[in-house]
Amino acid sequence: MTDQTATPRSFSASVPLKGRIAIPGDKSISHRSLMLAALAVGESRVTGLLEGHDVLATAAAMRAMGASIERSEDGEWRIHGVGVGGLLQPREALDMGNSGTSTRLLMGLVASHPITATFVGDASLSGRPMGRVIDPLGQMGADISASPGGRLPLMVRGLAPAVPLSYRLPMASAQVKSAVLLAGLNIPGITEVIEPVPTRDHSERMLRGFGAELDVEIDADGTRHIRIRGEAELKPQTIVVPGDPSSAAFFIVAALIVPGSDIIVTNVGLNPTRAGLVTVLQQMGGDIELRNARDVGGEPVADLRVRHSALRGIEIAPADAPSMIDEFPVLFVAAAFAEGRTVTTGLDELRVKESDRLAVMATGLAAIGVQAEESADGLAIDGSGGDPLPGGATIAGHLDHRICMSFAVAGLASRAPVTIDDIAPVATSFPNFETLLDQLQKDL
Repeated sequence: MTDQTATPRSFSASVPLKGRIAIPGDKSISHRSLMLAALAVGESRVTGLLEGHDVLATAAAMRAMGASIERSEDGEWRIHGVGVGGLLQPREALDMGNSGTSTRLLMGLVASHPITATFVGDASLSGRPMGRVIDPLGQMGADISASPGGRLPLMVRGLAPAVPLSYRLPMASAQVKSAVLLAGLNIPGITEVIEPVPTRDHSERMLRGFGAELDVEIDADGTRHIRIRGEAELKPQTIVVPGDPSSAAFFIVAALIVPGSDIIVTNVGLNPTRAGLVTVLQQMGGDIELRNARDVGGEPVADLRVRHSALRGIEIAPADAPSMIDEFPVLFVAAAFAEGRTVTTGLDELRVKESDRLAVMATGLAAIGVQAEESADGLAIDGSGGDPLPGGATIAGHLDHRICMSFAVAGLASRAPVTIDDIAPVATSFPNFETLLDQLQKDL
């Protein structure tokens, strides 16, 4: 049910999208920049930081545990860290808002420090299970008291020294991997994460960049053994955050489905563990051209030129899911405009995101006239062959920013407007989404 503070907005058939935009900084890298800088000794400087609600929740939490974090007028962030092992007892509960990433990664940090922290969040975050993180951190010695179902509010009582662990991920999750590695920073000896299916590797790259002793061994079957030596001494860094590929995804799909569109999205991070959507959309026939490919701070980036395209349905292998897990909601929208059927499987993790994204997307797509068949771990979508969708429905976003933006994109190529019941959650990850969309619609 929509509450009194909801901000509905309708999205209608769009003129061709034209022009050049720069998207906000990568959310995953922004979170980790603040956390690791707060554990370094000295001053780190970060530019391009995503200033959405989720990342600001991380900044507030690190301040509460002793770090000095300031933003200058020119947008540069300066962080004076406390050193690994130096986190202070927060005086109040850490309010994570809607940010599951902040919650899970910070639980890892607290788990191996001699402090106690209570984590709270909004209604959406409080409904998300944290058991996947509670289990390994508990094995390392942290005492975690959670609400029923392993949910927030929860309290983490850290242990120092905690116990090094060799932990095999039961399912692909960059957040669980990162939580264990971050806990391992302050544990004597070697902490190991065994990852059967590769997930985004920002934590590994950035931990090395800050000076942690971390190595990765890959078995013949592709299983990754990630080992970090504890009691690390992190060194301050200067970081330029690349554009978030998860945010770029909405404009990439919008340009592909709105006739006559031709846009350039600049400075998009294309880390191989994150770039699955671009590859899949190209396989579907999407005209996406990589320009000016380069490295920025150890992360590959490029400018993307995207033009309206005739898409075709394909079958997407479960092995491709980790490299585009956050982009599936908007991929489902692209599939709704393709010729033929798109089939996805292996998407169990979408059940425990900000919402049950499989169920919510299936319901919403059906409401705007799309044939979508939900299975236990995926969706099968029969596309329109490029024709506009009927539209004409109000979509319940379930306080999920990616659901809201995905159906906003669908509305741009529908006969009748698509209304989002509350567009406010978009600010958690993409505060200027609507501004950039308006810019592309006017830049003719």
